[in-house]
Amino acid sequence: MSEHDLVLVVDFGAQYAQLIARRVREAQVYSEIVPHTITAAEIKARNPKAVILSGGPASVYADGAPQIDPDFFKLDIPTFGICYGFQVMAASLGGAVAKTGLSEFGRTPLKVSHPHSELFKNLNSQLNVWMSHGDSVSKAPEDFVTTASTDGAAVAAFENLDRKLAGVQFHPEVMHSESGQRVLENFLWNIAKCNRTWTTENVVEDQVTRIKAQIGENKVICGLSGGVDSAVAAALVHKAVGDQLTCVFVDHGLLREGEREQVEHDYVAATGIRLVVVDAKEKFLSELAGISDPETKRKTIGRLFIRVFEEAERALVAESKGDSPIKFLVQGTLYPDVVESGGGSGAAVIKSHHNVGGLPEDLQFDLVEPLRELFKDEVRAVGADLGLPTAMVMRHPFPGPGLGIRIVGAIDEERLSILRAADAIVREETAAAGVDGQIWQFPVVLLADVRSVGVQGDGRTYGHPIVLRPVSSEDAMTADWSRLDYELLAKISNRITNEVREVNRVVLDITSKPPGTIEWE
Repeated sequence: MSEHDLVLVVDFGAQYAQLIARRVREAQVYSEIVPHTITAAEIKARNPKAVILSGGPASVYADGAPQIDPDFFKLDIPTFGICYGFQVMAASLGGAVAKTGLSEFGRTPLKVSHPHSELFKNLNSQLNVWMSHGDSVSKAPEDFVTTASTDGAAVAAFENLDRKLAGVQFHPEVMHSESGQRVLENFLWNIAKCNRTWTTENVVEDQVTRIKAQIGENKVICGLSGGVDSAVAAALVHKAVGDQLTCVFVDHGLLREGEREQVEHDYVAATGIRLVVVDAKEKFLSELAGISDPETKRKTIGRLFIRVFEEAERALVAESKGDSPIKFLVQGTLYPDVVESGGGSGAAVIKSHHNVGGLPEDLQFDLVEPLRELFKDEVRAVGADLGLPTAMVMRHPFPGPGLGIRIVGAIDEERLSILRAADAIVREETAAAGVDGQIWQFPVVLLADVRSVGVQGDGRTYGHPIVLRPVSSEDAMTADWSRLDYELLAKISNRITNEVREVNRVVLDITSKPPGTIEWE
């Protein structure tokens, strides 16, 4: 993006590459992830203000270990190495990396040993940081100053301020590293001299300008799901081109309680967008009847959504009487989608996990992807800046196939009613407890084909179990179960078993991802 300074994060197979890129953006500097196979010439062509070399699982000296192009350090670009990237920098510039026999993992005390360190400027001389390494830098490159150490790493950080090069053995990007964000900001702001222009206001301004240039006077359509991504993408496009945009909302009957109303009333009231609502509940439920296999359910929902959307699109084209056909389709692609699909080079691909099962590639539209450079937290910030309802902006991710994949077993109206009621209680209680912000996603799952014996009142029952699956995550690539207060869990359980008569047991899923997934199906 020519309007902002660019920081390239070179990915050496890091678990935290996306997190590094997000932390750079939190420092108000634009960042992108590139593979370690990128050449020095390709980096130079991108004209970055700085480069960050990520961590990675390999040993620097192992056969086939990922390396940086040997000509990279001749470019004189400010560079920051993290963990494996720190070791790559050391080895490339004449330092030494060795197996010391003193691996460090987890929280580790760090001692800042140089009083004039720019990386650790205005920070405590003792910090608890997050380590994850077996090898260590045993010798810093010539003309580098060692600025910090730990018991297992004599060279835990170094700097060469003349060349604007620095690195650390620990992971400043993870929340467990004390003052880690400050370390990163000291590099970006003080060493690399990056300008802090990546703000929500600038993002909105930039995208509105781009969208206007792309769409011109043409008409544009958006499949609105009610989720954060499509809602913010549509709001941005509407801000740019107004009534040229029409949104289509397909009610497939697999929504949670109140979601259709939220889109029909709250969203339209906040944006003024023209919305076409298609009620396709009967079509979906009749075709899903008797299907228990999760993959078949997904494919059926996706296929039906495509057909319904196509019908709505044809109706809108007919309405225009051929005067101005719809040329553009808004897609809520996010930056992690781009990275995970190969970096986003070449033509855009409509991915199957967007909206409900995806849109077919044979739909003859040009894509408008205003969120393509943003992470989820940035999308939320843009949504808030555009005045979208808080309940929509802060909405937990919800799968396109909806409650259809939160019912383990076949789908019917009765089972959907049971799950809707239980889910509504969960959402009501977590909101009242003020814990929604601590949770990334909260699937409530009905085990429709499972029954267990229970006692309600004076009678024996044979009811369904409900599974609570609250998870916390940075980006959904990995996740852990959320440690919610026991009293809150007890209140949710009591309400569900008291108010949803078909349920007599509530269980908590405490599996991390991996090995489990966030959703059950």
